Amino acid sequence: MHCVTRVELSVCCGNLLDRDVTSKSDPFCVLFNEVDSSWVEIGRTETAVNNLNPVFGVKFKVDYHFEEVQKLKFALFDEDKCSSQLYEHDFLGEYICTLGVIVSNKKLHRPLTLANSKPAGKGTITDFFGKSDPYLEFHKQGDDGKWMLVHRTEVIKNTLDPVWKPFTVPLISLCNGDVDRSIKVLCYDYDNDGGHDFIGEFQTTVNKMSEAQNSLEIEFECINPKKQKKKKSYKNSGIIILKSCKVGIDFTASNGNPREASSLHFINPLGSNEYLSAILAVGQIIQDYDTDKMFPALGFGAQLPPDWKVSHEFAINFDPTNPFCQGVEGIAQAYSVCLPHIRFYGPTNFSPIITHVARFATQALQQETAAQYFTLLIITDGVISDMDETRHAIVQAAKLPMSIIIIGVGNADFAAMEFLDGDSSVLRSYTGEEAVRDIVQFVPFRDFRNAPKETLAKSVLAELPQQVTQYFKQRNLSPSNTASE
Repeated sequence: MHCVTRVELSVCCGNLLDRDVTSKSDPFCVLFNEVDSSWVEIGRTETAVNNLNPVFGVKFKVDYHFEEVQKLKFALFDEDKCSSQLYEHDFLGEYICTLGVIVSNKKLHRPLTLANSKPAGKGTITDFFGKSDPYLEFHKQGDDGKWMLVHRTEVIKNTLDPVWKPFTVPLISLCNGDVDRSIKVLCYDYDNDGGHDFIGEFQTTVNKMSEAQNSLEIEFECINPKKQKKKKSYKNSGIIILKSCKVGIDFTASNGNPREASSLHFINPLGSNEYLSAILAVGQIIQDYDTDKMFPALGFGAQLPPDWKVSHEFAINFDPTNPFCQGVEGIAQAYSVCLPHIRFYGPTNFSPIITHVARFATQALQQETAAQYFTLLIITDGVISDMDETRHAIVQAAKLPMSIIIIGVGNADFAAMEFLDGDSSVLRSYTGEEAVRDIVQFVPFRDFRNAPKETLAKSVLAELPQQVTQYFKQRNLSPSNTASE
């Protein structure tokens, strides 16, 4: 995420004119910006008593727009009376420039001038700018209409281009599980004294935010309602840019002709088969732990049109650039639609699809919090062709934030699958390397044919929580939405 900048200007002066007879001047600085050819006051510093070389503690905060000429005037006065009217105080000098000049120089040292453009003695002013310390807050709307804080990001210190770390929030916490429920995002500039400055806000939904994927970014205008009411020319206080579980299905010939009732892919008059039953039983549990419920669904071991080449890693919605399906129902629909358009073939190779997911998990190795973990669900008839390569791929994947769930359908010999599970012995690669942890859970569907689908889901997911926590504990990583963040 990026935020258009609010800059913080610091001011110090030297050799100011001494307007007092019995003591030194008591200077304070006033900042103006030009609006429609008139000077409008932005703010004032504190008064530095008896000091001709003040370093002011109060800082000016100004919204910086790169594409605009923002003219500023720094005016120094000697406080004589307890009055807010500037004409009641002695004028010590001024300096006029643009905000762009200050930003580009970072530190600007210039002489002060009087109203007649003559030098204000030897008086000088030095401006230097700091950057905002922005952070975001996410609030959900309760049934009573009140907003409740759900998540606060980390503070990005002193930057014009903040990029916040990815984070995860349970869907039930973010929007009560309702992807169309309003979410309010507020942006603040952090202050050490706790008086954080409000920059702006916007409202959205999980549905809207979930559009940000596959390099597609979603932009939200950050609006300050008070500024919007005061200034007709006001556009926004910045732009928040939102940047951005895999399922594998066995389509090999060993599954049989899907048009014949003997096939594992045959969809019965009730609109189901063992593949669909497995997808729905497990997916309906897993999807609650994915914030956008967009799942890449891949098949392997089939010939694809138009050239009918064998693929061991294809999108079942036939869109290789966007293999995502909306929820478990989307996976089931894409699966049903693709069946008539492919030819089952072989061999049944697991390693390509495991390696595919491992590439994503490898990118997550750099994470500094327990934010990303990948789960690959493979549904297959159990006749595996590349056992050595699969063993090696699993051993390598065990080092990554990922787990593999295998559901065996049909009545085949699942000895190979049980071997991969690693419950009875440590899985080894063909190189002799041992898996650093057990990441595979295998369950035969036939053991649950007559049981409620919840029973299958419980068995399949039994080891997953421990696998997730074990991985992050080994690396001493905590969740990104802890109170300490």
